[in-house]
Amino acid sequence: MESMGSVKYRELGAFLRSRRARIRPAEVGLPTGPRRRVPGLRRDEVAQLAGASVDYYNELERGAGSQPSTQMIAALARALRLTADERDHLYHLADRPVPAQGGAASHVHPGMLDLLGRLTSTPAQVITDLHVTLVQNPLAVALVGDQSSFRGARASFVHRWFTESEARRLYPEADHEVQSRAFVADLRAAAARRDAKDSEARSLIGALLDLSPEFAALWADHEVAFRRDDRKRLNHPTLGLIELNCLSLFSEDGRQRLLWFTPAVGTDSAELLDLLAVTGTQEIAATPRVADSTR
Repeated sequence: MESMGSVKYRELGAFLRSRRARIRPAEVGLPTGPRRRVPGLRRDEVAQLAGASVDYYNELERGAGSQPSTQMIAALARALRLTADERDHLYHLADRPVPAQGGAASHVHPGMLDLLGRLTSTPAQVITDLHVTLVQNPLAVALVGDQSSFRGARASFVHRWFTESEARRLYPEADHEVQSRAFVADLRAAAARRDAKDSEARSLIGALLDLSPEFAALWADHEVAFRRDDRKRLNHPTLGLIELNCLSLFSEDGRQRLLWFTPAVGTDSAELLDLLAVTGTQEIAATPRVADSTR
């Protein structure tokens, strides 16, 4: 007799196939090509968008794969532009609890993903109000590195900023004090906007108060200010110092932000970004895809 788990995994595969079939390649920034046999996405294209190996994704569609991780489900939901209800359904089919909104597996609204996909000539990424990176376009990965692979408390860049010296290498040392103060003021504004019982923000703040005397001192100043636009200087490992404007588009509830980077006027950043579009994305494309290591 077939187990309940087997039935669900088979339904999961059928659901993935149905969602894949409805998406046109152009909707997710992929070329249509003259020889396509199907109107929707191919399996290898979904795997590419979700950061999975083709073999692993094929197993999921056949209903023969092992239980996918919450991170893989979130990646598939984004790749397939699922609505919030469809994304929750995918978690149920995979026998995984639906994660609370705000963490690394947060659902990104399809409209915000669509806008991100259209920003092909400038680095852009979607983050939460606690600075957890949810998804990046290739130019953003080339500019600041893959920021979406961290889990647990380390998923928040603010947590890494105050607890790991490696996180600060992205910025010149002369800018660290200004960035620290801006991160703390933004976090206070985000935490106040959330429900007073919100455990995620409370846990992040409590951990930073315990781990970082610098954070504790700045938190005691009670400064509050959302980061809506910034002038940033970034240390790129290949191109050197790049001066950029960082602009933010906030979701209606303030929980997510679309960030995009534009060259600062009066600098050579425009030329450096053009060079990044060639060299950086080539390096990303050369990186082999692997199966979900947490399954």
